Parts: sequence; structure tokens; C-alpha cells
Amino acid sequence: MFDENEYYAQTFLEKDLSNEVIEHIEFDSCTFNDCDFSGVTFKQCKFIDCHFKNCNLSNVVLGYSKFSDTDFVASKVIGIDWNKATWPSFSMAASIHFTQCIVNDSSFSGLDLSELKMEDCKVHDVDFREANLSEANFKYSDLRHSLFIKTNLRGADFSEAVNYDINILQNSVKGAIFSRFEAVSLLETLGIELVD
Repeated sequence: MFDENEYYAQTFLEKDLSNEVIEHIEFDSCTFNDCDFSGVTFKQCKFIDCHFKNCNLSNVVLGYSKFSDTDFVASKVIGIDWNKATWPSFSMAASIHFTQCIVNDSSFSGLDLSELKMEDCKVHDVDFREANLSEANFKYSDLRHSLFIKTNLRGADFSEAVNYDINILQNSVKGAIFSRFEAVSLLETLGIELVD
């Protein structure tokens, strides 16, 4: 489908690219609506200021691709190892954002993604171990069975988030925001008994 090396400010609508290999293409300010990228391998592609809406990116292989200011809205972004992407060698704010997405069974372990946004998302069984998620936004997200170990969560916002299991002795949580009712789960790791 892609016969050029660069695409600028183009909109791709209802494209089925499942299981394709897409390589060495730069997408700048492009929009993808209702596209199926399931099982796609992106090899050394660049996504700059791109927008994915209602797309299926399940089991995408990132193959050293780069993402800069790219957002995913109401999309399936399942089973992705984000460690396979190419990230800047210097610390900066996260360059990917998720809103109302399903991000299950993915890995962000060890990545420096301060200010990551995963708002109103289903985030089940996701590996955040040893990641820098300072100032991240997890508002309204469901984090069932996601792993937080030696994770930097300083200043992260978990307002109205549910089902997280965060050991406050194994993670940096200073300045993090939690809803009062859900925050009770943080005390379970201290071995204390709570009574009504």
C-alpha cells in the first residue's frame, strides 16, 4: 500500500494492513482512522505527530521504529513490546499517549516515559517494572494484574483508577495521587489489618 518513503499530513481511512511488513517509512502529521494493523511489523519507521483513532494495533512488532508526539484514541494496542521501539537516549517526556484504549498484555519495562498518558484505558497484565513513569496520567484506567516493581511513580495521577497493585515499599510514589477509596489497597503490602 505504501509506495513512498515519506507521507505528510495524510489521512488513511479503513485500511486493512494486517500481517504486513512496513519498513523505512516516515509518517509526519498523519491520521489513521479505523485501520487494521494487527500483526504488522513496523521496521525502522518513524511516526511524528501522528494520530491513531479506532485502530487495531494488536500484536504489532515495532522493529526499532520511532514515535514522537503520537497518540492512540479508542484503539486496541494489545500485546506490544514497546522495548523494541527506538527511544531517545536522553530523558524527555513520553512521546506516546493513550486515551480510551485497550493496552493489555504489553510491556513498558525499563523505559523512560515520564508524563506517559494512559487515561480511561484498560491496562490489564502490563509490565511497568523498573520504568520511569513520573508525572504519568492513569486517570480512570483499570490496571488489573499490571506489574509495578522498582517503578518511578513520583507525581503520577491515579485519580479514579482501579485494580492497581502497587507495593509502596518497592516503588517510588512520592507526590502520586490516588483516590481515597482505592488507596486502601496500598496499605495491604504493609501487613496491617484494616477494620471498619
